[in-house]
Amino acid sequence: MKNIAISALCVLFMGTLNAQVKGVVYGTNKKEKEALYGAKVKILHANRGVYTDEDGTFEIILPKELPDTMVFSAIGYYPDTIIVDKKDRFISFNVTLYSDQLLPEMVASAKKGTHSISRLKTLHVEEIGSGELRKAACCNLSESFETNASVDVNITDAVSGAKKIQMMGLDGVYTQIQFENIPYLRGLESSFGLNSMSGTWIESIQITKGTGNVVNGYESMAGLVNLEVKKPHEMEALYLNAYVNGMGRTELNFNSGFKLGKKWSSGWLAHGSVHPIEMDYNKDGFRDMPNGQNYAVMNRYHYQGQKMEGQIGFNAYWDDKQGGQVSSLRNNPGGFYDVLLKSRHIDVFAKTGFFMKKPGHSIGVVYNVKYQTVDATFGKRAFQGEEKRGYINAIYDGIFGTTDHKFKVGLSGVYSDLRQHMDSLTSDRIEIVPGVFGEYTFTGSRLSAVVGARGDYHNLFGVQFSPRLHLKYILTEWTDLRFTVGKGWRVPNYMIDNISLLASSRTWIAPDTIVPEVSWNIGGSVVQSFKLFGQTGSLALDFYHTQFENQMIVDRDVDYDQVVFKNLNGKSFSNSFQAELSVSPSKTVDLRFAYKYLDVRASYGESIQQQVMLPVHRGFFNFGYKTRNKRWEFDMTFSVFGESRLPQTLLPDSTLTTKNKSDVYPLLNAQITHVYKRWDFYLGGENLTNYTQKNPIIDAENPFSSRFDATRIWAPVFGVNVYLGVRFSIDQKEEKEPGLTE
Repeated sequence: MKNIAISALCVLFMGTLNAQVKGVVYGTNKKEKEALYGAKVKILHANRGVYTDEDGTFEIILPKELPDTMVFSAIGYYPDTIIVDKKDRFISFNVTLYSDQLLPEMVASAKKGTHSISRLKTLHVEEIGSGELRKAACCNLSESFETNASVDVNITDAVSGAKKIQMMGLDGVYTQIQFENIPYLRGLESSFGLNSMSGTWIESIQITKGTGNVVNGYESMAGLVNLEVKKPHEMEALYLNAYVNGMGRTELNFNSGFKLGKKWSSGWLAHGSVHPIEMDYNKDGFRDMPNGQNYAVMNRYHYQGQKMEGQIGFNAYWDDKQGGQVSSLRNNPGGFYDVLLKSRHIDVFAKTGFFMKKPGHSIGVVYNVKYQTVDATFGKRAFQGEEKRGYINAIYDGIFGTTDHKFKVGLSGVYSDLRQHMDSLTSDRIEIVPGVFGEYTFTGSRLSAVVGARGDYHNLFGVQFSPRLHLKYILTEWTDLRFTVGKGWRVPNYMIDNISLLASSRTWIAPDTIVPEVSWNIGGSVVQSFKLFGQTGSLALDFYHTQFENQMIVDRDVDYDQVVFKNLNGKSFSNSFQAELSVSPSKTVDLRFAYKYLDVRASYGESIQQQVMLPVHRGFFNFGYKTRNKRWEFDMTFSVFGESRLPQTLLPDSTLTTKNKSDVYPLLNAQITHVYKRWDFYLGGENLTNYTQKNPIIDAENPFSSRFDATRIWAPVFGVNVYLGVRFSIDQKEEKEPGLTE
């Protein structure tokens, strides 16, 4: 009896010393989950095991020597293992085994460049990812192209700070800019809209060279830029970006996305910028950049159902800027030259997509309503504009037999009520443009083609027909050839398109009549991929020719005291060649070299001349380095801008300017980023070569004289600009599937 008691005490002591664990074993096929009866639980090295009961529960005593491996197995399921240690004593395990009828998970990883040319698309499309946008300050849309060679962003004058893009040597009005396939930066937005959207909102940018698809409209004459904004169900739960630069500009950006149940999600994006400090770097009495405030907000909702997908949202911004002479000159007897810019914008957008029972077929409808006002004052000259716009585009997608043969057909409609007034000139009109389009896509083993055409009826200018053709041929596994030809057209808005020319004393001569601008674009590209140092690189060569049948010519050469707007009477064309080499010597280094040649001519004065303020040659180099632990990022962009033709004008002594070409000048931007958990700290500099244009304003001492001109701007006005900022982000919690262990 005494021995039995001692044995019982020993067993109790050993059980207490070694302890036991318990738990439940489940089985799942990803559709159903149930407790497993008879599953084996074995401690491997101790060679002891048990089986689960009817409710899947088990209890097992841990051995003295730990750690050890606990193995869970059952017929028809993949086994699982857990390493148990002393800290696991007296705890409970819930284990889920997956059916062996499920395919095992495979994980493949690859380095995706932040900038690339899509090999899958028939059209020549450059894709700029969010990683590329992090390489620069990128606090508004105008700064989103600083590390890109295809799109140039230029200052339009020396007093307003306004910027416009150029593509293939042509003004940005000939490039169709879209926000997720909705027309954007059109009409009154074209001159000042680049400040309307924060770069931190953007998920990616697609740049299409040549005429785009007919589905996107008729205004793609030199190219198409599509902005993809962060989606509510994919964006960060919280994102903050704070920025300040040496010119006194301070910005704060906020993003937040969250789920609203299983089918709905919402996202808020906000941007605020203030520039309170007057800067006069070149001491000419004029502010180098205007002061002011800019605020923007976007709210969008996304719905994902089994039979349809939809989104709705609004976008609004408020922009006030004050430039011109510095405040110390406000009491000048001759008066004070002020530059006041006020922009107000709100639009509502929506998209609906319906999935049809027939595979490969769907219907999508895009809606947009916009209201915009712009008031601008340049000294004693004033502009007022108001625009009301509506847009709808309905698209039916389908296939002929297989996905090798796809088609799109649809209807579109544009309503625009645009009112503009400047000095004694008025330009008001209402446009109603219904359209119909069709597009066929063939995808073969080597050849793919997109053939499309659209017809639009303009209430003022009648029927306009726009055919387009895009071809891609896979010459080898590493070589793609592309060809494109197409027609585009637009109705010019000579006032808002050229509002920066108010920053001079020249008199505007309005056109006799306004007719649509029409152009044909033809071109192609060769993209050669290769392996170098074990990494993938590419060489892209492209050439595009744009020929205008009609164009609104802005002639500054016919009279030195006038700006003459006239319809084309002669020739107007653009030739654009670009070569770009992208290589990665290692997994941590990315290099891009580019050269661009632009031959853009039209009838100015009494001869065909090169477009003014447009460099014929441009060199480009981008360097990116990221440490192996991804904690540090180093980025640098170096550009060299060649000579450009300058418009001749009269000096205060009534003699002609002798400098008719700009200088060749360099531009260097660089940034260092440190990543620490959810924080990014970045420090950068713009125009680190400190190159500035001397005397960018003619007769700056007498801004109300007949010789004042602030539009001969071809280089930076401000020197080195240092900035710093911080980013903080928290990702949304993903809905996780049941894991192997919980």
